[in-house]
Amino acid sequence: MDRFVTIYDQGMIDTIEIFVDRETGVNYIFRKCANAGGLTPLLDENGKPVVTKID
Repeated sequence: MDRFVTIYDQGMIDTIEIFVDRETGVNYIFRKCANAGGLTPLLDENGKPVVTKID
């Protein structure tokens, strides 16, 4: 079983993806544009990490 699962994917050259860590449930957002990219935890309106339970 892979630790991360992709739950959202948009774009081909400029992309946005959301991954969920199967162990912790924490959501991460990944943004890529040309040769640059970044990954960060996805936060809710209170600054807490968004958690999704994946079985």
